[in-house]
Amino acid sequence: MRGQGRKASLVKKLIVGSAILLVILAGTLSANLLAGDDQRAERMIKGTCAGCHKFTGEAESRFNLKAPDLMWAGSKYKRDWLIRWLTGKEKPIYVKGYRWDLARGPTQHMAVSEEAGKAIADYFEKHYQDPRVMVGAMDLSTFTAKEAEFGRQIYMEHACVGCHLVRDNGKIVGGPQSASLVEAGKRYNLDWLYRFGVNPQDFTPHSGEFLADASTLGLRYIIGYVAIQGVDDFRFYEPWTSAEFQRASVERGSVLYKQYCSQCHGAAGMGDGPAASGLVPKPAMHAKIAFDKLPMDYLYNVINHGGRSVGKSPTMPYWNLTIGQQGVADVIAYLKTTFKAAPQVAQATPSADGKPLGVCPQPRKTAKAPGEYRKMTNPLPSSTSHLKAGETLFQQSAKPLACAQCHGPQGDGNGVLGAALVPPPRNFTCGSMMDDISDGQLYWIIKNGSMGTGMMAFSGLSDDEAWQLVHYIRSLAR
Repeated sequence: MRGQGRKASLVKKLIVGSAILLVILAGTLSANLLAGDDQRAERMIKGTCAGCHKFTGEAESRFNLKAPDLMWAGSKYKRDWLIRWLTGKEKPIYVKGYRWDLARGPTQHMAVSEEAGKAIADYFEKHYQDPRVMVGAMDLSTFTAKEAEFGRQIYMEHACVGCHLVRDNGKIVGGPQSASLVEAGKRYNLDWLYRFGVNPQDFTPHSGEFLADASTLGLRYIIGYVAIQGVDDFRFYEPWTSAEFQRASVERGSVLYKQYCSQCHGAAGMGDGPAASGLVPKPAMHAKIAFDKLPMDYLYNVINHGGRSVGKSPTMPYWNLTIGQQGVADVIAYLKTTFKAAPQVAQATPSADGKPLGVCPQPRKTAKAPGEYRKMTNPLPSSTSHLKAGETLFQQSAKPLACAQCHGPQGDGNGVLGAALVPPPRNFTCGSMMDDISDGQLYWIIKNGSMGTGMMAFSGLSDDEAWQLVHYIRSLAR
């Protein structure tokens, strides 16, 4: 019996010891697995990836490489995108191939397992950070729709579109020579993208990469524009919801208006300030505008970013750097409180068949469109759907400002802003005048604006949207 007791005690000790050993082994195995992921990723990178990519040294010309440098991959790529790329779930980035001087089409990257893709992505993040990239260098939480519009303009004007594809007005446009940016917002980390924009040749020297002449603000605009490519749910910041607008002061706004705005718009807002005599078009007469009826985004943009930003006169400065966000908020509060004039209603002159023609005819000196435009006819059929789309644009959604704000809901030139503009807005109900204006002339003015008047350029509209507006405008005179 005593021997059996000793045996049972020994078994019990063995069981307890084995349990402890299993715990120790499990912990060791877990640690080895973790270390194994890192080591396996390193072996794959050095044994396979390094056959095409560089992971050490300085940036080198594309013409000496087989694939992009990855010594900064941990700073460059978003982890989720990188895993999808490594596992073969993303389209090729280079339409012509990375070495466009050799290849003539896209090349498919090798695919690895999900587990391996995650291990490589983690290894990149841990070991391949770029010390030149400043975390938090750019913040998209305050990026506005107007800033994105500026970024688009810079992108187009500085020829970035010559090499890179982007999605613009629903269409993919641009040159396919370099990396496609159609999904850039899903692919690149924002801080790396910003640092790349500071000087692209720091990353791809002597490889045809272009260095744009952009200011600090300009760099913010263009990088922001690229960084939201492919991000369909991006929400633009609305500055008029900020704390500065919550504490806006009419009294402070009155002082700012006297100091800055009155030199053009006059002390009483009649457009007769000392600078007005030399300006074409004349400054708006604020006293004739019901400012509380104007959209806040338009008011903010025209004051903060200047007349040019909304297609208005470039003689209206951008005041954001001078008076700051609080100053803009204060001026808007003053305008809304001080100027509430109702739009003037013009007398309608009936035609022979009794149809209203409004103030007609209207003397104008509108610039003529180039000959090829004047000969154009509307390519869209005058269907109910196109007329309805044109009406929506005219009355509500056209940017930077719905047409009705100047031309009036009836199209007779009696909008909220109409009475404040010199010359007054076009009266589209004047049939005899509209009959002399070709479709192409209307289209060209919509897209380019009318120099010397308050008619802004609606260059952001697609061709179809501009032609839909032409159809609707035509319908107003019938």
